[in-house]
Amino acid sequence: MGSNSTTYKQMKEDFVSNLSGGPVAEINYVTAVGPIAFLLWSVLQSRQSFFKPYRHFSFLVDFLLNVVAPLLAITLYSDTPLLLCGLFLVPAIFVYALPPNPPISRKKPKLPPSTQVQKSPGQQGVLSTKPFLTTYRGSMLILTCLAILAVDFRIFPRRFAKVETWGTSLMDVGVGSFVFSAGVVAARPVLKERADGRTTPLHQRLLYSMRHSFPLLVLGVIRLLSVKGLDYAEHVTEYGVHWNFFFTLGFLPPFVAIFQSALKVIPSYAALAIMLGVIYQYVLETTSLKAFILIAPRTDLLSMNREGICSFLGYLAIFLAGQDTGMFVLPRSISSRSGSSNSRQRATLLLTMAIWSAIWTALYFLTTNYPYGAGLDVSRRLANLPYILWIAAFNTALLLGCCIVESIFFPMFYNAADTRTEQEAYEIATSRVLRSYNRNGLAIFLVANLMTGLVNMTVPTLDVGPIGAMGILVGYAAVLTSIAVALDSWNLSIKL
Repeated sequence: MGSNSTTYKQMKEDFVSNLSGGPVAEINYVTAVGPIAFLLWSVLQSRQSFFKPYRHFSFLVDFLLNVVAPLLAITLYSDTPLLLCGLFLVPAIFVYALPPNPPISRKKPKLPPSTQVQKSPGQQGVLSTKPFLTTYRGSMLILTCLAILAVDFRIFPRRFAKVETWGTSLMDVGVGSFVFSAGVVAARPVLKERADGRTTPLHQRLLYSMRHSFPLLVLGVIRLLSVKGLDYAEHVTEYGVHWNFFFTLGFLPPFVAIFQSALKVIPSYAALAIMLGVIYQYVLETTSLKAFILIAPRTDLLSMNREGICSFLGYLAIFLAGQDTGMFVLPRSISSRSGSSNSRQRATLLLTMAIWSAIWTALYFLTTNYPYGAGLDVSRRLANLPYILWIAAFNTALLLGCCIVESIFFPMFYNAADTRTEQEAYEIATSRVLRSYNRNGLAIFLVANLMTGLVNMTVPTLDVGPIGAMGILVGYAAVLTSIAVALDSWNLSIKL
């Protein structure tokens, strides 16, 4: 029995790895399914007020569009993602052509606890909760949670699994996107400081960051002990023998607090991210660090965890790039012109996002293109410069797409004149499912990891056929979504 268990564990470790990855274009097609499905959600909501009031059938449709659709894209429709996009795009066009119901902006729906404001209509603050940012973060987290379990089944294509060393894959972009999105929202306290005209000393920033780091580091230790204690299958070349993703997340805040002091000299998080990535890549190419990470024997604590420790620099650069994006995405106004209209402000935001998306994309091609660029390969294992630029380009483009959809179908949000009207418009413009995932993102991600471990400990996933795999995955997604929506309904925000 022990021998069979060891054999199956080795099979699982080999199965969840991917030697070469897949083309970037295919990853873009697959990840486009979620935004296209949300486009149908937006048409139903803006034209027909389909999700007002929010009943059981509304939840079912919301779940199918924003959770099941991405699941289908990475499983049954993985070879034909454009067909799946068409299956959602055609109904969206049809519904849009129907006569609309009375404008939903005239209604005054009762706000759920998660979006209630403490005061009656009043002056708007410097920052606002943007619907398109909630959509982006919620959809990204859903796809990540789906992939971490789906990868254990044969119905999930191997080209979507994390690559061994070089190349791009769906799960590689998911890990980096998680860090990038965390960086986006991390710009909020910095913007509040600037709005108040104050500066927090370094030691206070470090203390504050350590309070955020401690729970994540504890989760990292718990995951380490549970994985080793239960003899759970793991791929050592992902982060190392003892390191895991929670350790990477846990060490980010204090280093970001230190780098914030560098803004006095280099007033741009994007410049810091690029400089850090370039220096890291230069060290990889000119020293033995690359060989150490890839082929060195695991003889001590450092060499055993070399992937996680060294790739931390890349993830730190990704976080800083996300924080730079948050600096112009989160503020209510990014134009210095007084008296600018809301529509002009939104046009300025769209233009800024488009420019940065083009910049990150151009830098990515300059580092990876063989005839005209540096000809470097993307490596999530190293978290090298091409990987940093790929993640930044992908996420800024996705954010831009979400912002365009919001601007077309929900203009009432950025035309709101007071806080209460804006909150009502925010609720109308965001999916309840996506909003719930976004509200307790890290807690839901932790639950997803626990459920993934439970499934793997109780089900021989390699032996499950397509029908059984889809049944398990849909059930898993339904439980996870129900937990997220329940937490939002109970007005609970779990901060880790």
